[in-house]
Amino acid sequence: MTTTDAPARSPRWHVLGSLPFAAAALVLVNALYIFLVALGNITDYGTNFDFVQHVLAMDTTNFGQEAGKGLDPDVMWRAIDNPVLWNLAYIGVIIWESLSAIVLIVALVFFIRGFLGHGFHAARVWSSIGLVMIILLFVGGFISIGGEWFQMWRSTSWNGLDPAFRNSVIAGIGLVLLHLPSPRWDDTTPRRRTTP
Repeated sequence: MTTTDAPARSPRWHVLGSLPFAAAALVLVNALYIFLVALGNITDYGTNFDFVQHVLAMDTTNFGQEAGKGLDPDVMWRAIDNPVLWNLAYIGVIIWESLSAIVLIVALVFFIRGFLGHGFHAARVWSSIGLVMIILLFVGGFISIGGEWFQMWRSTSWNGLDPAFRNSVIAGIGLVLLHLPSPRWDDTTPRRRTTP
């Protein structure tokens, strides 16, 4: 019986149960989601533009009353009623979504390279950047600025807090997986089997 320096390699399909594969799967779903969101916002600009307009105008922050009625005068000074600024804000969101998608797609390419034995360092770095971009968009942009500054939480018709929270949690779980320790992250060289 001859042995080599490295322990026996497990079957290739075992990679499906590894931490890098689980992290790659979450990066994939986040990349797909943010890509489709950006694509939808580009190809169907008007649909979500209405959302941005109403959030920034704060015209439905009245707990379900008719638009423009029962608004709180103590916070309405925050409202933006300029269509140019609505468009600039929306275009900024679309650019951020598009960049996030590109970064996560690059991360997926590095994950493929990692599964081929080239290491996962670049995949983890690019994934972390892309997932943090998603969290900044949804927690920083939608929950903090839209939800609190523009009082989106008061609107029953233009309230995106729940979807923003869900998107942030999914991206956050991906970040946690990326930064958990595992010997599989360092698995860069093929190991040989023990031969009889």
